[in-house]
Amino acid sequence: MSVKYVLLILTLLLPSMAQSQGYAGLGGSAEGFDVPQKGYDFSFPQDHGPHPSYRIEWWYLTANLTGEDGRSYGLQWTLFRSALRPNEVEGWQSPQIWMGHAAVTTPEAHYFAERLSRGGIGQAGVTADPFVAWIDEWYMQGDDLDRLNLRAQGVDFGYDVSLDAQGPLVFHGNGGYSVKSADGQASYYYSQPFYTVEGTLRLPDGDIAVTGQAWLDREWSSQPLAADQTGWDWFSLSFDDGDKLMAFRLRGGRGDFTAATWIAPDGTTTSLPDGAVRVRPLDTARVADRDVPIQWQVTLPDRDLDVEVSAMTPDSWMATMFEYWEGPVTVTGSHSGRGYLEMTGY
Repeated sequence: MSVKYVLLILTLLLPSMAQSQGYAGLGGSAEGFDVPQKGYDFSFPQDHGPHPSYRIEWWYLTANLTGEDGRSYGLQWTLFRSALRPNEVEGWQSPQIWMGHAAVTTPEAHYFAERLSRGGIGQAGVTADPFVAWIDEWYMQGDDLDRLNLRAQGVDFGYDVSLDAQGPLVFHGNGGYSVKSADGQASYYYSQPFYTVEGTLRLPDGDIAVTGQAWLDREWSSQPLAADQTGWDWFSLSFDDGDKLMAFRLRGGRGDFTAATWIAPDGTTTSLPDGAVRVRPLDTARVADRDVPIQWQVTLPDRDLDVEVSAMTPDSWMATMFEYWEGPVTVTGSHSGRGYLEMTGY
């Protein structure tokens, strides 16, 4: 199936894909699909694989890197699964749509690429044991999630890196049940934020060896947003003292909804409810003909956290089928460090 045909399917059969939200049906009806419930008993390695009875799912990796030239770089690899209807059928009748995004950010430029595929024909998918996530020749694979190889390329960039987990999986919200709105919409959400990375970036000026840290998010749901929520601002921050913070703000007509997870160096987590973390834009830049926040204040009084989070490269725009901003950030203030920021709905 050609990319153009997949695009046609997405355009004609998924009218509920809200451009302001970024991906299919996140605030729409979940009728016919399973929805997350409290008390879910995660089972591994099975839950590293797909959950076709849920509408939307992703395997989302970002990395903050330092090159052998001493410069900072960022890397993204994402595989999305979106279902036209529940459950899986092999062959061309598969209701699963797969979308892959890859990007590399340098201090001067942002490179990205996108792949689209229909499920059921071997072009894209995920298996849990051994773990392999792929779309075309892009892949993330290993015997399990502890050690992975990661590869992707676009017209002007590519990368081939290895990942080694130095800590445990962490679960957000209530044991992995992550609430996203005052109405109770939720997802299942866990992360592996403890990867070390080494490998090679391929850039227009040549190859560069890199090392650094990476963060993998795993999330699935059928209606993770309320109908009035129009986008989000998501932060994954790794501080120089070893602590980490995941925080998000969901923007809606009835006001913002926030949640966060404080992660200690040993993987111990503290779940933080709506309102505990505060995020405030400090400065914007004109990116892709819109005003996008590129500097933020993030405060968490319970942890004496008051930091400025600044985009390394303001023009880190993903001009993909569903556009969004995604790029590496630096952290200064009460805590110092690096991280990643994703913003949709601008």
